[in-house]
Amino acid sequence: MGDVLSTHLDDARRQHIAEKTGKILTEFLRFYEDQYGVALFNSMRHEIEGTGAPQAQLLSRKVPLDERIIFSGNLFQYQEDNKKWRNRFSLVPHNYGLILYENKVAYERQVPPRAIINSAGYKILTSMDQYLELVGNSLPGITSKSGTAPILKCPTQFPLILWHPSARHYYFCMMTEAEQEKWQAVLQDCVRHCNNGIPEDSKVEGPAFTDAIRMYRQSKELYGTWEMLCGNEVQILSNLVMEELGPELKAELAPRLKGKPQERQRQWIQISDAVYRMVYEQAKAHFEAVLSKLLLARPAMEAVIRTDMDQIITSKEHLASKIRAFILPKAEVCVRNHVQPYISSILEALMVPTSQGFNEVWDIFLKEVTDMNLNVINQGGIDKLGEYMEKLSQLAYHPIKMQSCYEKMEPLRLDGLQQRFDVSSTSVFKQRAQIYMREQMDNTVYTFETLLHQELGKGPTKEELCKSIQRVLDRVLKKYNYDSSSVRKRFFREALLQITIPFLLKKLAPTCKSELPRFQELIFEDFARFILVENTYEEVVLQTVMKDILQAVKEAAVQRKHNLYRDSVVLHNSDPNLHLLAGDSPIDWGEEYGGSGGVSGDSGSPSSSVPEAATTSEKRRRAKQVVSVVQDEEAGLPFEAGPELLSPASLDSVTEVRDLLAQDLRAESPPPACPLLNGAPLQKSPQSVNISVPSSPPLPSSPPVASSPPAASSPPASPVQQLPPGKAVDLEPPKPNDQETGEQEASPGGRPPIHTTTEDSAGVQTEF
Repeated sequence: MGDVLSTHLDDARRQHIAEKTGKILTEFLRFYEDQYGVALFNSMRHEIEGTGAPQAQLLSRKVPLDERIIFSGNLFQYQEDNKKWRNRFSLVPHNYGLILYENKVAYERQVPPRAIINSAGYKILTSMDQYLELVGNSLPGITSKSGTAPILKCPTQFPLILWHPSARHYYFCMMTEAEQEKWQAVLQDCVRHCNNGIPEDSKVEGPAFTDAIRMYRQSKELYGTWEMLCGNEVQILSNLVMEELGPELKAELAPRLKGKPQERQRQWIQISDAVYRMVYEQAKAHFEAVLSKLLLARPAMEAVIRTDMDQIITSKEHLASKIRAFILPKAEVCVRNHVQPYISSILEALMVPTSQGFNEVWDIFLKEVTDMNLNVINQGGIDKLGEYMEKLSQLAYHPIKMQSCYEKMEPLRLDGLQQRFDVSSTSVFKQRAQIYMREQMDNTVYTFETLLHQELGKGPTKEELCKSIQRVLDRVLKKYNYDSSSVRKRFFREALLQITIPFLLKKLAPTCKSELPRFQELIFEDFARFILVENTYEEVVLQTVMKDILQAVKEAAVQRKHNLYRDSVVLHNSDPNLHLLAGDSPIDWGEEYGGSGGVSGDSGSPSSSVPEAATTSEKRRRAKQVVSVVQDEEAGLPFEAGPELLSPASLDSVTEVRDLLAQDLRAESPPPACPLLNGAPLQKSPQSVNISVPSSPPLPSSPPVASSPPAASSPPASPVQQLPPGKAVDLEPPKPNDQETGEQEASPGGRPPIHTTTEDSAGVQTEF
């Protein structure tokens, strides 16, 4: 690898890359500085005028579920340096960064991890054919002859490959299809979370950055959606630079690559990853410098806005009226001829899979609560409630249980319309809808927790507890129906605007864009940082098409098949005290209602000699894992890696890897028999209690009798390690050495390891 990089990325070419990157970043950051003032003004105006969406019925969790582990288990990872497959103990913490350890023993002994992978911008591939097709497309003109060895051999039929257009690729494999499906769901959740890297609560920096990206790309005649608008700001900036720099390097270096086709493809992947890392570091330094300068200037800008708010608004409205008079006739004709006939088709294509996904959220929540109610009846009432509520509180973060909701969005297609409106991919809409599904599930669960906790304060008996759970369930489902309708309608409006506005701007650009500079003289110099002609022009175009979009969504709400509330249905003050129940700290179900028994998955009750505090601590520690498929390693496995003969010596050692995989699989502890869905052993109930189960979400023919708490924004997700996609921090444990494992020595500044385990010394798995 070193020879490839030193040959094709010498000092002169590195200097050229740095200069080209600096030029692109400087140009973009001018757009960002311009948009920062506009975003600051819009944010302050919004706070003063108080306009916003209708109040939500469901409560939002103020404190995120920190210190949880989403998933853990064993993976076989391909080491590119020595072309060997190595078994890695892997886990996904609450920030969704995939962490790879040498083995489970190294994790338990708090040895630093081998790698931390930020998956923003990656695609999850489940077959070598998919991967080879993408690799072949990334380097046109190089095709492998039939019968030649592929770029990579997978020892099983169940690979999982993380592919990125610019950064390093990661190769994993599993022994069974079931394991592959589980890890695929987990890694897709990681990608989904990491792609949404700009915090939702960023009211100035976030909008300024995304608007600057759009304006910059439009200045290059690039309209429409952009698939690589994913990750945090530095990652997106790196993707922006590589969008321009990549084709230039490819045209220059591809003819100089030597060797067989698969070897040249491998060389290009290494070169692209090295360039991406260089670009990332340079983008990070530039962006942080400009952001620091803007933060220093922000207090002065805020003072001007507060003092002259009315004058700025008046000046902007005057500018908008002049621009509207100029472009309105042209814009209306364009909307009538090229957009209006297709709005209903786009909306229908969006509504069907989205509504199915939100209905699936409804079904899963209903099923989980009903199963919990049955298990509580058969497990001694309130003593088991804490255990089940601990698990239910993490339902929205369970990638496998939520997968059936996310899968409903996969059939989304905009056939024919995608090319017309220059939509490069529907993935941006799929992921946005999936994020809304997870947020609604978490809000639903949290509201259920809060209301049930209030009911438990009355000290109910077992029979009363069952009825209370059912009453709270019905109450929460009504609130979910209303909120999910509002969220879906907002998503439809956002998606329609995201599809049609770039198309309209591109259509109007030849006749309108050249005339915009003459409107600059209408802006007072003192207000030039807060009013931009380009932004005002886009707002006028948006208003032109917005009435058609609102009308289309309104008409869709009348169709009962989509389970949407009409705009006239607004709930007010039906539950005025609900928001008072939401506390600043999460409910500790294990502490308050944990009972005396062990958590699900324990082989028996704790010994009476163990202190009660230690037992509670153990239960809480193990309850933090959302789901686990940890494969226990063989008893007596030393801290060092196994003998060399257990690992394949080359790409052709497929038999040895399969033997090793089978050996690990046989060592896995068999799961305990669980007649009930939440893992509780079936017991005879002293009394029979009937639980009514709605079969499907009721149609919103009438508003639910529920209250409207103040809307609370969802808490920002914990930030992922500030690494570029594909940049893994390899940290060297004491043993084994690099020659044995093929790992590289880590660069400093790696993420500190997370040492939270959910398994006891006996290796009993904690299943959610």
